[in-house]
Amino acid sequence: MNYWPLSRSLLTVILNDRVTDRFVTQLIWERLDYHIVNKTNDIWETGINTPDYWSIAFPQPPEVIAYRKASVHLTRSIPQRNKQLLKEKLNFSGYSIQELFPRRTRRATAVNWLLSWMDEHQEELLNDGPLPSPLLAPPLDPVIGHPGDLPIS
Repeated sequence: MNYWPLSRSLLTVILNDRVTDRFVTQLIWERLDYHIVNKTNDIWETGINTPDYWSIAFPQPPEVIAYRKASVHLTRSIPQRNKQLLKEKLNFSGYSIQELFPRRTRRATAVNWLLSWMDEHQEELLNDGPLPSPLLAPPLDPVIGHPGDLPIS
């Protein structure tokens, strides 16, 4: 399967809130073998290799940033041994207290999940790789996010 390549630079862009929540979510979906069936209407569905843990709970791919249930599911799917990969691989010590918003903490969870997925699949984390264009400025209101980001629940 063709995945958007992961790199330190891309994961840092995610942590710095320079891409949409949907972009981050799609990085996860494609690694869970959810695939797009209708590009015009942006419709995705499970694939043959979507893990049961996901396909049973979420027959339609979940918005892992917007919806708490999906975010909790994502957190629980990270093996205990990989819970600290943000610190170990990216030297990320977390957000400051004034930066703590559900959207941002869920993005950190998403990045940790992506690092865990790479670890599980023995993929090397390169320093640089492709970035979506254009990169967005961090949102003026980090609670709301970028235009088009779904409300957080």
